This record gives sequence, C-alpha cells and structure tokens, in this order.
Amino acid sequence: MGTKKFSNETVVMEYAQSIVSGVKVAGKEIIQMCQRFLNDLENPEYDFSPKDAEFVIQVIETTFVHDKGERLDGSPLKGEPFILEPWQKFIIYNLLAFYQTGTLIKRFKEAFIFLPRKNGKSRFVAALSWGLALLERKSGSSIYIVGAALEQSMQSFNFINFNLKQMGEENNFRVRDNNQEHSISGDFGNNGSIYIKALAANPDAQDSLLCNIGIADELHAYRTPKQYNIIKEAMKAYTNKLMIGITTAGDNMNSFCYNRLKYCQKILDKTVTDEKYFIFIAKADENELGEVDYTDPIQHEKANPNYGVTIRPDDILNDALQAQNDPQQRKDFFSKSLNVYTSAMRAYFNIDEFQHSNAQYSWKLEQLAKLPITWYGGADLSKLHDLTASALYGRYTMKDGKEVDIAISHAFFPIVRATQKAEEDNIPLFGWKDDGVLTMSNTVTVHYDDIVNWFIGMKKMGFKIKMVGFDKKFGREFFLKMKQSGFKIVDQPQYFYRKSEGFRRVEVKVKNQDFYYLGNQAFEYCVQNVRAIEKTDDMIQYEKVDGDGGTQRIDLFDATVFACCQMLEDMATTSAVGRWLNS
Repeated sequence: MGTKKFSNETVVMEYAQSIVSGVKVAGKEIIQMCQRFLNDLENPEYDFSPKDAEFVIQVIETTFVHDKGERLDGSPLKGEPFILEPWQKFIIYNLLAFYQTGTLIKRFKEAFIFLPRKNGKSRFVAALSWGLALLERKSGSSIYIVGAALEQSMQSFNFINFNLKQMGEENNFRVRDNNQEHSISGDFGNNGSIYIKALAANPDAQDSLLCNIGIADELHAYRTPKQYNIIKEAMKAYTNKLMIGITTAGDNMNSFCYNRLKYCQKILDKTVTDEKYFIFIAKADENELGEVDYTDPIQHEKANPNYGVTIRPDDILNDALQAQNDPQQRKDFFSKSLNVYTSAMRAYFNIDEFQHSNAQYSWKLEQLAKLPITWYGGADLSKLHDLTASALYGRYTMKDGKEVDIAISHAFFPIVRATQKAEEDNIPLFGWKDDGVLTMSNTVTVHYDDIVNWFIGMKKMGFKIKMVGFDKKFGREFFLKMKQSGFKIVDQPQYFYRKSEGFRRVEVKVKNQDFYYLGNQAFEYCVQNVRAIEKTDDMIQYEKVDGDGGTQRIDLFDATVFACCQMLEDMATTSAVGRWLNS
C-alpha cells in the first residue's frame, strides 16, 4: 500500500471499516465486499495506488452539477455540485486503485453494481462514464452506455450533455443527438481523445463495436446474455478494459441478470473464485426461505446506500406499509425498493421454498436406487422438436417416521435447435447438459428411443418402476415402445382435474420441507414458470406464466406431476383392495 495519502482515501477506508465493524448498517453482500477490500489491501498480489481513482472523483465533483432534484429539506439541487457519497467513492476506488503487482495492469476487468431505484444510479453511471473517458483519453477512450432500450441509456447521455452545456464546453466537443446517433466526442491532440455513445442493446447490429469501457445499464431488462456479451467482446483490443453491469432487481428468476447475481454472490461467499470481478450488491437480507422483514427500517437502510440522502425514510416506510396491505404492490416494492428478486407477478411458486426443502436432503442417484422405494414414472412429450421431459416419483419413510417425496426429472432437447433456442428463449440448455440433467438428441426432433432408454437406464440402475403415466394421444409410438420395453404404461389424459391432485401433493410436500428433487436446475427453471388458477373444490389449473405462445417451459414440472398422479392413484387402488380383502 502506498505511503501518500489521497484526499478521499480516508473517506473510503472509514466507509469500509464502519461497514465491517457494524457501526454502519449494511446488508450481507456489502459487508462481504468491504471485507474483501480490506483483505486486498494486504494482498501481495496487488498494488494499491488510488491516483486514478482520485482523478475520476475530482473530475466528477469539480465539473458535474445536478440537473434536477431536491434535498431532504426541500431545497433545490439543480446547479449544485455533484458530490459523491462514500459508497460511490468506495466503488471507484475498488475499480481503479488495484493493480497486478509491479505492473500498470488494473486488477478488475468486470463489475456488477446492484442498486435499488432512486439511489442515483443513472446519474452515477453518467458521471462515472465522463470521469473514465477523461482518465483513459490517452488511449483514445471509447465508452458505450448500453440500455436494454435506448431510453434507459439516454438518461445518462442527457445528463452528460446537460453538464457540457453547464461547463460552457459544448462547442469544444462534437455532440450528435439525433435519430441516427447519440454520441459525444472530443479530440485533445497529443493528450488523446474521448468518445461516449448511448445505444440500445441490439446484438444483431453491434458486431463491429470497439470500446475500452462498456456500461450495461438496467441488466434486469436484458432478454439474452448476448446483449451483454457483445459489448464485452468489443473490448478485446484493450488491456485495461472494464465492463460494468449496473441494475435494479427484476421479477424474472430465469433471466441473465438473476443468474449473474447468483454468480456474484458465490464469489462473495468464496464458493467461486473470480479475482477480476468487482461486486457491489445493495439489497435487503433474506432468510433461508427467501423472506424479508420488509416493514423493518433496518432492512430499508441495508438495501439503500442513499438512505437519508435521496431515499426518504418516511416515504419508504409508508410504501412498505402499503405493500403490506396490497399484494400487487408488494412484489414491486421488493424488487424496486429492497432490491430483492421476486418471481414473476403471475408465478405460483416461491422457488426459495423448493430450494430450502431440497437442501434438507443429500441422496445421490446411486443411493436412491438402493432404497426400498416404489417408483412411478411420467413423461411430457407434447413437442418433440422442443423441450421434452421424463420423471420418476417416489416416497421414502425415514427412520424418524418422516415421509419424503422424491422427484427425479430429466430433460431432452434436439441438438439441431439447441443453440438457437438457448439464445432466443434464454434457456441454459448447455449448462443443464453439463450438469447431466439434459440429453441432447442427435436428430431434428427428440427421438422417442432417448426417453425410453432413460427409463431403461434407471431401471438397470436399480429403480423399481411400477408404472409410467403418459397421455398417449401425444405419442402413441412412445406408448408402444415403453410397453415393448417391459414397462407398465398407463394412459393419463392431461385433464386439469386429474393433474390437480398431483400438483397439490407437490405443493404441500414443499411447504412441509418434505420434497427432494436432487437440486435439478432444469426442474427449478420449470417451477418458476408455473402459473396456477384456483378452481372450485380446491382444484387447480396450471400453465406457463407467459401462455401457450411464450418462450418459457414447464415440461419437467409437468412430467413430475404426471408421475406423482400415478403414485397417488396406485396408493388409492392399493388401499381400496386392502379394505376389500380385510372386509
């Protein structure tokens, strides 16, 4: 660590130490990041030199002013200097002050900044873009601010443009702000040049991009990873490149942003190592079931680094109390004010309950095959050119008398369409394949033999499969092949009133933490896409959240319900026969 003290160094150190010591309220992830920062100061693999961080902070605070807003006391902010908060300076210090030991190569190449709404995110992005552009000007800095929609990136662009005019510098820069382009460029001769451009994330039109800094704004609205990766790929010509993803939480747990959040949490938990990734996650703390005490002001402060600055404590408490009485508002409050991901508004299940139940057990396939369990099968083959699923379902009574339901599901997909569908519909097919829960068929459609062979393979492993349920009108050939392979296969029409019992069984078992699915991520994906409608007599009808024409899938959950229904019907038949024999 260098001996020279910089003007903002004390502020940053005090911020990190106050978080770690508990003097300042913060959520789990910010505490982890501050501890990581303090550890890195002592790490011989990195040199710590805040010179560039100080430059960027000074540029922002001496050249930028607010374009709108009010202080908490109601006094106007427009025209007042844009003074950074300690947490913002902490981010800048992390991004720019660490170097690989003995080199000019900056440590961090990528960043994930996760903030609730109204914490000054868009203006911070703009100010940071301006400071980074001037910092890297001698390399001919080129910065892209990319939103899922152009309107998102234009908020930051317009703030930079506003400040150019406030500085009286608009004539010294070339500003293009029309239907074709939104960019700011400046040439400083021997001192380099800058180029800042706002654009929408359109991977089909951005293959020729070249930049050293990319800022992906509102990541939660990105439909596919390609929208992010195309910007990241544009940086390969630079050594000190930096890709920043900045976002608020959303309501799609199958999205690129949510998966990126989980990956970054693993880095902070030290279950994954990625030394080049900086992470700042501001959110309320959740318990193991994904629940948040959302009316607690402490959680409000944990989630919002600008609590008491741009976030008015009374306002957010009032919003929390409204959310308590209005379930429709609650999910929006969770995602936008507490920065906690929620399932889609119409989704039926809370995936945290499934994950918590699954975490209670640890059997492997080989162990399950040896347990005295009668297994029942199910298959969903409605679209053989798309995702197809099979499942086994059984129940096991433990020594303490606890009865656990176990679901083993497997996915199938034609390899010819896999790459296309993985990108178009944002389905992690290849990750599932690597996990061993998906088989790629080497044909244009999923081949019936692949599904039959999966059941045969499970039987050979030792699973005692009593019967398999399947609606034969969706694949009579499969029905016959299963019979020929020695399985008792039962015609199981897909009527909602018949599937309802299996659905309810799964639901109850999950809530009682008596449900195990071997942590299958493909199954979790399908669970999160289930929308259910309550009918009369406690019946339930379910479908995909986005309807028949949507891009989501529920096939593995469907196959599991079919298998569960077979188990329940067999239990009822066995019970009826037993009563008759004993009468």
